[in-house]
Amino acid sequence: MPPLPLVAVVGGGFSGLMTALHLAQAGTVRVRLIERSENFAQGAAYCTANPDHLLNVRAGNMSAWPDQPDHFARWLAQRRPEAGAFASRGEYGLYLQGLLTTAAGADGRPSLVADEAVGLRPNGAGWRIDYAKGQAEQVDAVVLALGNPPPATPAGVAPEVVDGPLYHADPWRLQALNNDAAEAPTLLIGSGLTMVDVALGLARSTPDRPMIALSRRGLAPLAHAPTSPIEARTPPTNASPTALLVWLRSEAQRQGWREAIDALRPHTQTIWRGWNAAQRARFLRHARPYWDVHRHRLAPEVAARVQALIDSGALVLLTGRIESLTKGPQGLRLQWRPRGTTQIQTLEVGHAINCTGPAATVSAHQDRLLDALCSQGQARPDPQGLGLEVDSDGRLIGGDGAAQHRLFAVGPVTRGAFWEITAVPDIRVQAERTAQAVIEAMRT
Repeated sequence: MPPLPLVAVVGGGFSGLMTALHLAQAGTVRVRLIERSENFAQGAAYCTANPDHLLNVRAGNMSAWPDQPDHFARWLAQRRPEAGAFASRGEYGLYLQGLLTTAAGADGRPSLVADEAVGLRPNGAGWRIDYAKGQAEQVDAVVLALGNPPPATPAGVAPEVVDGPLYHADPWRLQALNNDAAEAPTLLIGSGLTMVDVALGLARSTPDRPMIALSRRGLAPLAHAPTSPIEARTPPTNASPTALLVWLRSEAQRQGWREAIDALRPHTQTIWRGWNAAQRARFLRHARPYWDVHRHRLAPEVAARVQALIDSGALVLLTGRIESLTKGPQGLRLQWRPRGTTQIQTLEVGHAINCTGPAATVSAHQDRLLDALCSQGQARPDPQGLGLEVDSDGRLIGGDGAAQHRLFAVGPVTRGAFWEITAVPDIRVQAERTAQAVIEAMRT
């Protein structure tokens, strides 16, 4: 009997893990899960050991399995009966590792490859994968599950600063800060969820060092709160961005802004896919930052800790833009312009950490595999440049506009097609559907 077809899933974070597990459960293919960091299952989001890093979604909605909505909640209750509504991200990482461990003991388990896929070319009916360590292999289908890209370098940051020891480009690989400029504040570039995580981490590791968070709009994530029992109304799924904003404001007045956003959540992908390119561009240009702070909310405990840092003066939020970040006499020199003014102000800081969040466009992704695919015409950016263009089943669209044979993508790299595809409740459904599409493609 010939061996079963081999499917490679590139990326071992949540989206890759769940796609691989759904494929393995089907029993009709072999599955190879490839992860360059060797950190299978947890990814960057769930490998933190800081207990202050809590999930932004209640535990009751964090099951990895779409058909078992209380799976994680039951796991958490057995492990820690006193757990609150928001578990730590580290706990969730252990939960995901447990899923992989369980699958590793089953028939048809995914095999793991700790290497980076740097090249991908069609070869016969399948694909040839080239690895960073020099090996290559032939597979029958590929699913790209690359997760969120690292932050892009903000405008105004001098090249010598980027290459120096006081600038930290990737907050998820942040090492302990030295004490060369212990009296100078640490600059956090950005004020979103990444800034919150970094600020809480620094508050533990270097509690005596003040922090300054600078962002262009000064928008910080808002907090979750108990929702009201008012029945939600279905939003107009064919509405323009302007009409949808009118609906949101009306619903916010009727039942509260959190309830209005939550009522919209199940329909966001349908709404996004119904908008034309101009409408999507208008939303991204004018509304995206405001959507993010209302949509991606903090656990109440996290919001309280951040507020305590602000109240104590340990964290200062500034609104404005970087004019330049250069080397200073003892650390770094920040020249920035407060929002709404023309006056340039100067601050001396010890370290600068890029907390702007995942790169907003695929062109800033700086991933060798994506660069190779696009240069070869096997993939192309979506019209908004948010990620790679895919069809409704997740097949990558090549440079000629045709869907690629047995080449798929899941997770944040598909946000140009689906927009809301960064949170577990969305990705778990997409992973299952993509696995089904891959299995169907193996029949052709």
